[in-house]
Amino acid sequence: MDIPKLFLFAFLVLGISCGPLLPIEPTKGGVVPLPQNVRQTEEFFTVNPSLLQFKITGFTCSILDEALIRYWKLISNSHSSHILRRFSHRLETLWTERSLYLGRLDVLNVHLDEKCKDDDIPKLFMNESYRIEISATNKTLRATTVWGMLRALESFSQLIYEDEQTATLRLNSTHIDDYPRFPHRGLLLDTSRHFIPVKYILKTLDAMSYNKLNVFHWHIVDDQSFPFKSESYPALSDKGAYHPVEAVYQPDDVEQIIEYARKRGIRVMVEFDTPGHTLSWGRGISGILTKCVGISDEYGPMDPSVPKVFQFLSNFFEEISKVFPERYIHLGGDEVPFDCWQSNPNITKFMQTLNITGDYAALESYFIKKLIDIVTIKGLNPIVWEEVFDNGVKLSNSTIVHVWKDGYTNTMNKATKAGKPVLLSSCWYLDHLGGLKDWQNFYKCDPYDFPGTSAQKKLVLGGEACMWSEAVNKNNLISRVWPRASATAEKLWSSITDIDEPVVDSTQMDYMAKRLEEHTCRMNKRNIEAEPASGPSFCY
Repeated sequence: MDIPKLFLFAFLVLGISCGPLLPIEPTKGGVVPLPQNVRQTEEFFTVNPSLLQFKITGFTCSILDEALIRYWKLISNSHSSHILRRFSHRLETLWTERSLYLGRLDVLNVHLDEKCKDDDIPKLFMNESYRIEISATNKTLRATTVWGMLRALESFSQLIYEDEQTATLRLNSTHIDDYPRFPHRGLLLDTSRHFIPVKYILKTLDAMSYNKLNVFHWHIVDDQSFPFKSESYPALSDKGAYHPVEAVYQPDDVEQIIEYARKRGIRVMVEFDTPGHTLSWGRGISGILTKCVGISDEYGPMDPSVPKVFQFLSNFFEEISKVFPERYIHLGGDEVPFDCWQSNPNITKFMQTLNITGDYAALESYFIKKLIDIVTIKGLNPIVWEEVFDNGVKLSNSTIVHVWKDGYTNTMNKATKAGKPVLLSSCWYLDHLGGLKDWQNFYKCDPYDFPGTSAQKKLVLGGEACMWSEAVNKNNLISRVWPRASATAEKLWSSITDIDEPVVDSTQMDYMAKRLEEHTCRMNKRNIEAEPASGPSFCY
């Protein structure tokens, strides 16, 4: 191909433009994720954070009380209130003569319909619906549960914007009726390939709450390291972590993360992946891994022929069931290296006792079924990666299948047709970089994009964006995740026009781009180091 034709190919096929990439005009008071129903007018209030008061008119508990303080600080610290004080008197005198100005919003009613308790725990099907009414006659946030009120506070905080021309904070007259499209809206964080210090996990939880994500999927251990401090088996982290002290989550750390998440309406769902991805386990507990014979790796997955393995797992998950309040647990089950099992003569003999001949997927099925029985007895509900379903393991219809591979539309269809609830992550891998504006690829993906019936699609519980950490540590975690995960958050919260044809048109994409510009700056002002969403921009 000659040079002129090569450039022509780049322009026409790759979409390279010879013109400058221009900034996208951000919205003012645009909410992310987009609410289900929102109506706004050009009438507006001004807001002076130092004078703004939340008035509780219904029930309350410490979760709500702390959230009101937290959001008052966010509103106060995220805007140039010193500019507001400088100009407010002169401008309010001016605006009282204008028909669109509704006055200063000083008191916001906060009405919680149902009682909440200080120790309430977020759950899979919690009610997160809420209503916002900001008008001349009514200024109220209303929700049935405290979890819905947390979402209401987040949306309210996003409605406030800074008007650069008048240097004041504004809030348009707004009515919102909102609720999530899916109950499970998650972010997976891998803390094994690189250890992520607690403060960065807490910052991640903050950012999740700003995007109404409600599940922190903690992929806490893997082949590379075992940073979880088990009180029953301390040798797991003593010998399996990168460092037995500096790179370990102590019990107090885990408790802090769970509590921090709880107060933001976020479930902490831990994953301990077995029987593969367990090399780090074997450093602390001898005799639980399969000896690979004649293969480069010395050890492979857990050895199902050794009774000690299942006794160990029973004791270990007994501890986990007490440490983590969340009743769903991710058991993994992906990428099991069958070649290691195949190389081991003891495994071959054991399979013969089970009347299994050469079918290592059947051996995996044996392992997974025993593990599911173990955690079920302890009151835990299992989630597994899609290979477990693909390999024919007999699963109850209460076991959730987590779909992550390419070709997900077929797997989603097959799993839901079999009556299994599903989660989707295939198209939301944050470690796969797609260049500038790659959030658009995430935004085009939809959990309903498979050829199933409406009954099948009711089995879709939601999905997760996944941040695997082979190339991510504390220094680039936040900017790698945000605002790209915001696109996933919106697809899991906001409604679609057609359940059978969930296609994003250019108008929706353009509106998201404008809101994401504002939301990225909003997160930056809240000390979330989100990277630029779509190219050149400036945060006021």
